[in-house]
Amino acid sequence: MSGSADAQRGALRLRRARVLALTWLASAVFSSVLMPGIGVLREGRPDWIAWGTLGIAVFAVAQAGALYGAVTPDRAGTTVRGWKIAFGFASVASLALVAPVAPGAWSTWSWIGASIVGTLPLILTPARALATGIVVLLSGAIVAAMFGNSVPQSIVIVGGIGIGLAAVNWSPVWLWRLIGDAQAGRAASASLAVTEERLRFARDVHDLLGHSLALIALKAELVSRVVAGNPQQAAAEASEIRRLAATALDEMRTAVSGSRQVDIVQELESLRDVLEASGIRCSLTTSAQVEPRLAAVLAPVAREAVTNVLRHSRASWCTISLSRDEDSVVLTVTNNGIVGGGDSASGGLQGARERLREIDGDLQIADDGREFVLRAAIAVPA
Repeated sequence: MSGSADAQRGALRLRRARVLALTWLASAVFSSVLMPGIGVLREGRPDWIAWGTLGIAVFAVAQAGALYGAVTPDRAGTTVRGWKIAFGFASVASLALVAPVAPGAWSTWSWIGASIVGTLPLILTPARALATGIVVLLSGAIVAAMFGNSVPQSIVIVGGIGIGLAAVNWSPVWLWRLIGDAQAGRAASASLAVTEERLRFARDVHDLLGHSLALIALKAELVSRVVAGNPQQAAAEASEIRRLAATALDEMRTAVSGSRQVDIVQELESLRDVLEASGIRCSLTTSAQVEPRLAAVLAPVAREAVTNVLRHSRASWCTISLSRDEDSVVLTVTNNGIVGGGDSASGGLQGARERLREIDGDLQIADDGREFVLRAAIAVPA
């Protein structure tokens, strides 16, 4: 509920910032009509009143569409580009339709030029906006010279007022985009957290159930082999299968609840018993106390190592050692029968590597053809 409420508040802030930006940009469009409109009012020729009014209206509509697209990212890209192109054509057309209005009495087109300069940063990249702005400034000077208006005044209007309009138009849009980026960042962070939790849970499920299910499969295969020749052993193995299934179910429940506690010595003793029940002689040495946080990481590593021995080896013996080596806790699993390097690239061992890295640990695997050694070490304070 809290995450949903935060998302709703963020969306509300974004909508308010967009409304503010649109309101301010609407005032910019109004100024594009008002100031050149004064020139139309000062024009005495009816035909140029009509042409000037048409040019100003077309420019204002195209400018409104281009500015609306600047704060409406969900609009189709072709629509946004279409309004930008329309704004470009309307700007060029205004030279013919508006520039001759009220010559010598009012710098009519200079105000259109200022509106163009004020709009460019919102619809073009900075480099293109700068280059286009220079062209507009030169055009304003040429128009002023052609129609008897003051060239310095035109430069001040197009350049100075245009830059001022660009600054004030950009500010609310910048605020809106800043809030949008922050909102997108929060959404991405939440999505990443969900993804990481899914990966962690998938890794936990593999670590917890992969080993147990592999043993159940091995036990079931053993039962199928001995059921006819040794009913007592078959019954014992069937009982072991039931125990393993119950353990797997309990581990799944604790994984879901997130309250799993690991007794590393008990885990290693269970693994030793499984190996010996499968005909592999196993010795276990535990000479280090391991805190629960580290035990929760080392236990899956040990399970995966033993699973590899059972699945991929012809081992006759295996040793499991848990010790403290200077400033590290070390788990070592050694056997004499891994075939083809074992399952060193398995998902279980890959998950173990990731777990170990998270707590400043390391997983090393060595195979010299005679012995296969898996060594997991976690650095601990001295």
